[in-house]
Amino acid sequence: MNRKFSLLVFDWDGTLMDSEARIVASMQTAMRALDLNPLPATDIRRIIGLGIREAVRSLYAEADEHFISRFADAYREAFLQGEGISQRLFPGVHDVLSELEATGYLLAVATGKGRAGLDRGLCETGLTPRFHATRCADESFSKPHPAMIEALMRVCGVMPEHTLMIGDTTFDLEMARNAGVASVGVSYGVHSVSDLRALDPLVILDCISALPSWLQSNHRGTETAKIA
Repeated sequence: MNRKFSLLVFDWDGTLMDSEARIVASMQTAMRALDLNPLPATDIRRIIGLGIREAVRSLYAEADEHFISRFADAYREAFLQGEGISQRLFPGVHDVLSELEATGYLLAVATGKGRAGLDRGLCETGLTPRFHATRCADESFSKPHPAMIEALMRVCGVMPEHTLMIGDTTFDLEMARNAGVASVGVSYGVHSVSDLRALDPLVILDCISALPSWLQSNHRGTETAKIA
């Protein structure tokens, strides 16, 4: 089959996994553990997608390395305990990934999560076999640095012009731009459609289930669209 893209790189949180509420609650728990006043959810939502250390630096500009390490440890503990908040894949994820794999695409993940957290999520959802390669923020530079996508392209043997990044945050789309690859945004995650649109994704999807049909029929244009 003659198609433009062969490697599809997915963000995890906010794109495949509906984990926003758990991330926000875990960040607020970490703040309380360090005797800080918890920041509102709106402030925390804007840093979802970054690695935890970069997220802490963004929230607390004067933070030193000791503070960042303590915060990161408190966050990871809170997240793994669950905060009483379940997380689940967005509707259609299993079917979409199965269809894309069967069609012959190479699938990968580039995430701000740490390796332990991603591996746990992959195992719990049964998605581990779906992905040819994965990269996490504790193995590389955090988004929006291009290192994760560059590493995935090397592992998969795919050039930038045949790679597509799918994500819900500006960090995902900036990472794609920095790596010289095209991107697709999704509207149901943590960053607004207007913010995503400013980074020129090929399309903004309202549900992940729309991805296979878009891939089949919409490789020709470069204008940003929004479809359900």
